[in-house]
Amino acid sequence: MAKGKIPLRMCIACREMKPKKEMLRVVRNAEGEIYPDPTGKAPGRGAYICQSEECRQKLQSKKLLHKAFSTAVDGSVYEGIDGGKQ
Repeated sequence: MAKGKIPLRMCIACREMKPKKEMLRVVRNAEGEIYPDPTGKAPGRGAYICQSEECRQKLQSKKLLHKAFSTAVDGSVYEGIDGGKQ
């Protein structure tokens, strides 16, 4: 049976390419709201983060979502990402 390509995405913290299903997507929609997207299908600009604890800490300490979306990101977004860890 032929296998399709596995979509890869780059983690904004460690810059490693990993399968999309293994990563958490954070999305900024047209209204400017930024929130975690566990389905990976919400409309808007997405940024991906690994499930590793090091990447989650680096995400907040270096304010990587601020850079990815070119806007100020509320601290509750970072807390929501930490709360969604598996």
